[in-house]
Amino acid sequence: MSPGAAREPERTCVACRGKAPKRSLLRIARDPAGAVGLDRAGGAPGRGAYVHRDEACVGAALERGRIGRALRTRLGPEELATLAAGIEEELTQT
Repeated sequence: MSPGAAREPERTCVACRGKAPKRSLLRIARDPAGAVGLDRAGGAPGRGAYVHRDEACVGAALERGRIGRALRTRLGPEELATLAAGIEEELTQT
């Protein structure tokens, strides 16, 4: 890396615990009001959880409750279904 070059921050996937550059992961955020959703821009206020753009990691994070734990909230079946649909849509676009 050249002097003065900005270093991209790394984040940890909640499913596999692997580290990756922040921009290569999906961010799921819980806003201050408690609503959970996909943060496509990556800068929404509130608590965030990161997951690899990989079906195995996304599935593990949703099925094992790791996203809810990372966001410190309970996700009901409807919220999980909505979140899963949003993530699947995002994965098919990239």
